[in-house]
Amino acid sequence: MTVSTAIKRNPAKRLLLRTDEVHIWSVNLNMPELQIKKLQLYLSTDELQRAQRFYFEKDRNDFIVGRGILRRLLSNYLDRQPYEFIFEYNKFGKPFLPYAFGGDNFRFNLSHSHGLALYAFALNHEVGIDIEYIREDFSDLEIADRFFSPDEVAELRSLPQQDQKQAFFLCWTRKEAFIKGKGKGLSIPLDQFDVSITPGQPAELLRTKYNRKDALQWSLYNLSLKPDYAAAVAVEGGRQWQLKFFDWKEEN
Repeated sequence: MTVSTAIKRNPAKRLLLRTDEVHIWSVNLNMPELQIKKLQLYLSTDELQRAQRFYFEKDRNDFIVGRGILRRLLSNYLDRQPYEFIFEYNKFGKPFLPYAFGGDNFRFNLSHSHGLALYAFALNHEVGIDIEYIREDFSDLEIADRFFSPDEVAELRSLPQQDQKQAFFLCWTRKEAFIKGKGKGLSIPLDQFDVSITPGQPAELLRTKYNRKDALQWSLYNLSLKPDYAAAVAVEGGRQWQLKFFDWKEEN
């Protein structure tokens, strides 16, 4: 299913998330130095240490802004101060909230690429999101042969050449969103499940070869939010979710 909806600006400070909704937030990571310093104040010691490990300042700032905004959003949903949140991680690196901070039913995931971040929030259902900048210098078919399933590679090669790059990134983001939602990383090989890839067709998890039930238990959505980007969100639960979109505008 392709979702294309006008993005709303910041709603009221207290955010309400219904059980049949998935909230998608778009954030421009390119912020002035003063705003970056403000957001940095929310980060935990381990997050600050992670930020310092980035060699390039741009990557360091993207991490600080990405985590700072995540904490601001969680604050508005869960009525706590941004600096209070503690993140735990499963063995594959997926972050989650402990029970005491709402982790019993509140789920989230985030992704960023080329200065743009996306966040997904849901209740009682796991969620995964991925965004990728569509690079013109990417060797699509070579990478597809290494990582995509045989059926996906065959479909990609059958498309007109002018559609192959978009199809590649649709496939990549849908696969990444799904494995991030599952929280198992590349322990689920990318060639062990199939997603739809043809531009203009609905996003769909077609087959999961390792466990056939997964294809029935997850919903996959294409996100058409910004030119030159591909993005997708995967939500646990075989139903139609109401996706709501918001555009974060940091206050001065």
